[in-house]
Amino acid sequence: MSGAIIDTDGLTRVFRIRDGRRRRQLTAVDGLTVRIEPGEAVGYIGANGAGKSTTIKMLTGILVPTAGSVRTCGLRPVPDRRRLARQVGVVFGQRSQLWWDLPVRESFRILAAIHALTRVSESDRTAELVEQLELGGFWSVPVRQLSLGQRMRAEVAAALLHSPRLVIMDEPTIGLDVLSKQRLREFLVSERRLHGTTLLLTTHDMGDVERLCNRILVIDHGRLAYDGDLPGLSRTVGAERVLVVDLTEPMPDLTGLDAARHLSSEAGGLRQRLAFDAEQTTAAKVLAAVSEKAEVLDLTVEEPGIEDVVRRIYAAGR
Repeated sequence: MSGAIIDTDGLTRVFRIRDGRRRRQLTAVDGLTVRIEPGEAVGYIGANGAGKSTTIKMLTGILVPTAGSVRTCGLRPVPDRRRLARQVGVVFGQRSQLWWDLPVRESFRILAAIHALTRVSESDRTAELVEQLELGGFWSVPVRQLSLGQRMRAEVAAALLHSPRLVIMDEPTIGLDVLSKQRLREFLVSERRLHGTTLLLTTHDMGDVERLCNRILVIDHGRLAYDGDLPGLSRTVGAERVLVVDLTEPMPDLTGLDAARHLSSEAGGLRQRLAFDAEQTTAAKVLAAVSEKAEVLDLTVEEPGIEDVVRRIYAAGR
């Protein structure tokens, strides 16, 4: 049995679709080979139609692969689907696993019975999740009366009730306000630290990826376009970092620097943003060039926005 949580080799899924009077084949996932170890937090990103949802359905046994092999938690997803369900938790931002007309607590009791949790395990785990996700204020409220942020916290808790080894989240923060997103992200970081849970996250909110994931998989037209960390992804496509400097007094735009190019100025030149290529120079060298012209009070370095990086990957592929 494989020690990996997810292990795919040449995983492929082809759909036959009708195009007018003709039938044609659409390859949604094309030869995907990926290995995810226990405890990793992996962002699985790509444009709409890139193959993300199809991959998740094959990982969880909903779809049968056309070719290749897949093991999830060491099990074959389709024939071992019932056993796999005890080791995987899934959160879909657009779908609910809670009972709409029942209080939240009743949904949890039903889910605990479905997963055959002992009374002690149910009680201990429920208490932990209620405290960490702050569910107590609406524990007795019917799901249909919850705000979106409350419902999503309850959905995440429900998916984690049986302490799965792998949690797959599809757009878990969609539609949430800033505070709700932050609460959810903090909980997921804590959950991984305490329980070693493996996380596979698909999202269009790149803040989720940047804050939660230590590895990124980029899929493009069914094929794996990148596998690595965020800084490595930025280097791959030559995305620029940005040095933000706060000066002691207003200054004209800091143009003409050999190491960087001026992006923008605020407050009459008190704060200025300078872009530089991390492959060609360093933040320290840019700062030294700025210090020759002005006195720096404070600074920060911004990594490239991941949306821009992914867009560059697609452009390079085309």
